[in-house]
Amino acid sequence: MSDQGATATPSSPPPAPTGPPPKVTSRGRAAAPTASSNVDAADIPEFEHFGTVGPRGLPPLTEYLDIWDVDMIKKPDEINKIDHHTALYHSDFLIVRRGQEFQVNITFDRTYKPAEDKFAVEFVIGSNPQYSKGTYIPVLPTKERQSSWEGRIINKSDNVITMGITPAANCIVGKYHMYVAVMTPFGIRRTRKDNSRDVYILFNPWAADDAVFLDDEEERKECVMNEMGIIYHGAFDDIAERDWNYGQFNYGVLDACLSVMDRSDMPINNRGDPIKVARQASAMLDSLDDNGVLVGNWTGEYTYGVAPTSWTGSTDILLSYASSKMPVCYAQCWVYAAVFNTFLRCLGIPSRVVTNYYSAHDNDGNLKTDIILDENGRVDRNRTKDSIWNYHCWNECYMTRPDLPPGFGGWQVVDATPQETSDGMYRCGPASVYAIKHGQLCFPFDAAFVFAEVNSDVVFYSRKKDGTMQPVKVNRSHVGRLVLTKTPGDVTRRDITSQYKFVEGQCSAEEQTVLEKAEEFGCKRDKSDLPVADIDLVLPKLEIRVGDDFELSLEFVNRSNQERTVNTYISGSVVYYTGVNKHEFLLRDPSVKISPNSSAKEVVMVQSKSYMKHLVEQANLHFIVTGKVKETGHVVSAMKVVTLHNPKLTVEVSGEGRVSEEMVATVRFTNPFSFNLENVYIRMEGPGLMPLYVCRLCSTS
Repeated sequence: MSDQGATATPSSPPPAPTGPPPKVTSRGRAAAPTASSNVDAADIPEFEHFGTVGPRGLPPLTEYLDIWDVDMIKKPDEINKIDHHTALYHSDFLIVRRGQEFQVNITFDRTYKPAEDKFAVEFVIGSNPQYSKGTYIPVLPTKERQSSWEGRIINKSDNVITMGITPAANCIVGKYHMYVAVMTPFGIRRTRKDNSRDVYILFNPWAADDAVFLDDEEERKECVMNEMGIIYHGAFDDIAERDWNYGQFNYGVLDACLSVMDRSDMPINNRGDPIKVARQASAMLDSLDDNGVLVGNWTGEYTYGVAPTSWTGSTDILLSYASSKMPVCYAQCWVYAAVFNTFLRCLGIPSRVVTNYYSAHDNDGNLKTDIILDENGRVDRNRTKDSIWNYHCWNECYMTRPDLPPGFGGWQVVDATPQETSDGMYRCGPASVYAIKHGQLCFPFDAAFVFAEVNSDVVFYSRKKDGTMQPVKVNRSHVGRLVLTKTPGDVTRRDITSQYKFVEGQCSAEEQTVLEKAEEFGCKRDKSDLPVADIDLVLPKLEIRVGDDFELSLEFVNRSNQERTVNTYISGSVVYYTGVNKHEFLLRDPSVKISPNSSAKEVVMVQSKSYMKHLVEQANLHFIVTGKVKETGHVVSAMKVVTLHNPKLTVEVSGEGRVSEEMVATVRFTNPFSFNLENVYIRMEGPGLMPLYVCRLCSTS
């Protein structure tokens, strides 16, 4: 009998998995799952036995204290909401701020006797409440026995006591369930679960011990309590305003904000730290890697959602996300910043929307934005890949930074617009504004990225035919020209550029020190010491309406004692507000002669028919003028963004506004063009007056 050789048949690979990956649990790794949902609640027994119960059960407990009623004192005109600045929240629940006392009235079945009766008010949050995690807190009425939250009896009247409760200034922010528990020799008797006794506890910028304490009442009114805001956009020298309804007190918004943290699986016990809350929310406001709140879209195609420019407030976005569990379409930077502002203010973290004009997008860790020219001085658009946003909106929130050295607390940059990843996710901040100004880029989080947004140099390179490139001009003051936010208590704008950078162009010791320190932490700069041309090139300020023909007047100023000839290239392009090129509609190459110590003008006529059919949202035209001085070889350049003004809407309200009387708002729009406008939508909302209203006009002539 002989052995038979067996031929091995390779097994087929297992089929590739389809659908979302299974959610991995903590079983085998932790004794209990990490509590990460404010909606999930633990099952707290009404009676918690001491030891075992005999065969006859418990004896009658009538001789021991029992609870008849609990009054949360939660009406808007009552003491709790007034003292805690939460009366504006449209909610039937008690909403208070941590680090500050609130009151509840407890009615017992008889007079409370401190020497005999022992009771506690218990607060629980999450699915696995533990005293050591700060998710189960018993509050006791006696000074001798206190937990992390202080309790005291303020008043006694017959069988009713008023209990004062002060949550710890660093406690978890969210929705707590409240119970009143009485101790008996046989066990603890509690009130049954009643959702009407739930308590929302928020950050407290009025409490000195809270990490978000802001010692400026005018700033608190603006950055916590103000529901309406102004977001700045447009161009550096033609600033436009966009009104926004933050609506942080609107019905359902607080729950929606808490659900954002739930969707991120953020552990409950991390939610008392404003640093962690702001950083987690920065990731969750965009949908790229975690199915967050908003879908970014810069293409101009918005068929399956709402155009970013159509949004007027945050409420509809947050409520839609909370109810559908699906990201909301669509957003761009100011929408991200506005919704993030609502989130932060709703939870009690002081915040404001900030606009940076000429904002660099640094994706390679240097401090340069490169513009490539050919040997004749013309912009090579095929090789010029870097872009400078006409403006970019982010947020600042106010908090201490115990993780950093003293002095780096205060305003912190957070940004929800997905640009680059940070620790593996699209998010940015919180980054100390003080650290950014002083070049301390080693401190978390993402200070180097924000530093580049306001400090990058624009470097013009001349590319030779053999592919080598040589810097020919460096503009060190173009990026971060102006940083604006709304003035507290007013409708004017506030220039906060000096909070981000020292005055540029004066070669001050502070400026040089900051840039040298930034280099120590890895930010590379161009150090070319190039000769300064003796020709200045000036572009005019223009305010042009969509559809207008206009003149672009270039002024060349000769500061030398000799005649100069400048071979010039004038390029005009339709661009997105992110600086990305859509279509080049203008190219001229005049040669300009300038007499000694004088000036000359070159006028270019721009016709609307050349740019109208290529316009994208926000209607930005970008002009780049470069020139090479024939006699010296020096390169001159200038850039100008022209934001075309859209036709105006006017709103008229009938009569005088009176409580409980109907008013009529009339919206007027005049079509200035010679052609019909199709599928025109109007979106309106009035905080406290009317919900979001959308109507469609088939066409306007």
